[in-house]
Amino acid sequence: MTQKIETPNLDSPSSTIEPPQHLPTTTNPTTPKKNHKLTLIPLIFLIYFEVAGGPYGEEPAVKAAGPLLAILGFLIFPFIWSVPEALITAELSTTFPGNGGFVIWADKAFGPFWGSLMGSWKFLTGVINIASFPVLCISYLEEIFPILDSGVPRKLAILGSTLFLSLVNYTGLTIVGYVAVALGVISLAPFIIMSLIAIPKIHPHRWLSLGQKGVKKDWNLFFNTLFWNLNFWDNVSTMAGEVENPRKTFPLALFSSVVFTCLGYIIPLMAVTGAVDVDQRDWDTGFMANAAEMISGRWLKFWIEIGAVLSTIGLFEAQLSSSAFQILGMAEIAFLPKFFGLRSKWFNTPWVGIVLSTTISLGMSYMNFQDIISSANFLYSLGMLLEFASFLWLRRKFPLIKRPYRVPMRLPLLVIMCLVPCGFLVFIMAIATKLVYLISGLMTIGGIGWYFLMKYCKSKKLLKFNDKVDDAYEEYVE
Repeated sequence: MTQKIETPNLDSPSSTIEPPQHLPTTTNPTTPKKNHKLTLIPLIFLIYFEVAGGPYGEEPAVKAAGPLLAILGFLIFPFIWSVPEALITAELSTTFPGNGGFVIWADKAFGPFWGSLMGSWKFLTGVINIASFPVLCISYLEEIFPILDSGVPRKLAILGSTLFLSLVNYTGLTIVGYVAVALGVISLAPFIIMSLIAIPKIHPHRWLSLGQKGVKKDWNLFFNTLFWNLNFWDNVSTMAGEVENPRKTFPLALFSSVVFTCLGYIIPLMAVTGAVDVDQRDWDTGFMANAAEMISGRWLKFWIEIGAVLSTIGLFEAQLSSSAFQILGMAEIAFLPKFFGLRSKWFNTPWVGIVLSTTISLGMSYMNFQDIISSANFLYSLGMLLEFASFLWLRRKFPLIKRPYRVPMRLPLLVIMCLVPCGFLVFIMAIATKLVYLISGLMTIGGIGWYFLMKYCKSKKLLKFNDKVDDAYEEYVE
């Protein structure tokens, strides 16, 4: 005998439902069936590139606070930031496995206004990050090809690399996933070799150094370095609808990526700080390549520099995939017009999302956007505060809903788990400059305006939107 569950009013916090036995994806039912799904290993490497891409960029932590605090930071910070974010992503992505990801979570928790604002914050953060990766890639290549230092050659190189990498993304997540595997192996290999060669040269007492005398601690740089290198775990949630058996694959991939990423940071850091004795002020971004030359020779330095280029390619592909599928997911749940959800007939990829993300990021690639990047971090922090709040409220709002993966804690402990990273987010936002506040405020106002524009277009039927069917709460229970 079957009984249909009535759809609750999702705008009411007091709404309760009977637990459905099966929770379908929120992906639009018109999504093509012929689709190559992401499997475990490519997904692990895509998450890895969403977050890290290798130990490139961890060096400023040593410059800011010395070897001991840098090592402790990369040992402890994952437990207070990365693990909670990964746990929340695992639970919510398996409960609501649609391509909208965090947009769906905020919508289910607090309604469409907050879902749309979450989408704006995260998308702006994503495209700004995308814009930075070709610039970083060309900056590394300058060491090999000095002609790329400035002028027309540099601009053409940024344009060409952006368009080529976007074309690779267009060929499909399966290809991008296996490209990520190859890039990950090649870019990590020199660090593994360097760490092994460094073992006989390590002096453990160097790990205990709090820094050189006369070098002032830069806590802003220290915490921002940790934050930048260990965030964005939730970005992969926008591709949940493209994962094979997401309810089982997602948690395993996330937890594997956490371990993989943390080891990828801490092992080379301990190897170099223990084996190389240099001025603390030399620990700028890119110092790992110089350290490799000191430990093993110029051949390894060259390999790490090439690895840095490959790493930025992997970062670009992972972030572009996340942003493009976010646009697709928002169209599928009627936050954007139906046009934004179009897929390629050949590769089934969200070509509109890819073109939109690439176009915006390409425009930003030619800007001096240091303050815009800082603003992106600010917007990301706002989005994460909303994400933590959504997670806790969904636990309270729908306590009986079927959760294929459930963080094994009751609500009071979950609140404590979320308070620690939230406190860190507030700290990061508090130390921002006035210009960052201004840019972030303008971007947020733009996001709010976009929500009301879409609401007006929908009410007047000026644009065509998908019918928003909430399958998750219209289940037939045996």
